[in-house]
Amino acid sequence: MTAAPARLPDEHVLDDPIGASLNGFHAGFARVRGRVRRFEPDVSKFMSIPPDPTDDDWASAASLAVSSPAILFSAERYTVPEYWPAVNTLDLVQMVAHDVSGVGDPDAVDLGEADVPEVLALTSATKPGPFEIRTIELGTYVGIRDRGELVAMAGERMHVPGWTEISAICTAHSHRGRGLAVRLIHTLVGQIEARGEQAFLHAAITNTSAIDLYNRLGFRERRRLVATGLSAI
Repeated sequence: MTAAPARLPDEHVLDDPIGASLNGFHAGFARVRGRVRRFEPDVSKFMSIPPDPTDDDWASAASLAVSSPAILFSAERYTVPEYWPAVNTLDLVQMVAHDVSGVGDPDAVDLGEADVPEVLALTSATKPGPFEIRTIELGTYVGIRDRGELVAMAGERMHVPGWTEISAICTAHSHRGRGLAVRLIHTLVGQIEARGEQAFLHAAITNTSAIDLYNRLGFRERRRLVATGLSAI
């Protein structure tokens, strides 16, 4: 008798991964005003605002962005009120694991609070995306060291029902071309699958080399998004 195929998690929760994460697994990191939620600023810049924001929603967003910038995800570009001092946008692709192998790596080490200075130095040098002093608390982060130096890392960021986002994928410039990031992605996919979940990730549309790599690994594009960066009020 053939076993029934495993049921894939609902993809619709990925339409608003920031909100789904802050309403569930990461609720303990949330600051809330009305219908707007954001991560604690020293954890992440990400904020969730309804797709059809009212004036009250924008006022709530402004109160949550006092002295701390925020980043929104949306299917379409928001019309942002003029009182925001600066607005930047970036086109993204959201990709989900379709046929990605999860394989542990003996050289991958867990990263924790003691590693934060090195993690911040590496993310600052390589620019994989926003990374704050407490981002490492969002999930499992793993790295590879060479002669004691942290030279590659990746980890878990947003966490929604059935899905975990892989983020902060980066390698020191002097160690690129060795497949270190690929090994860490396989490691994280294996850990995520062991929990009965699937992996997803985001990449800038302009980062074609990364998108090509993720396609080769077995990720597929799910949708396009716009990241809107709001400066602090």
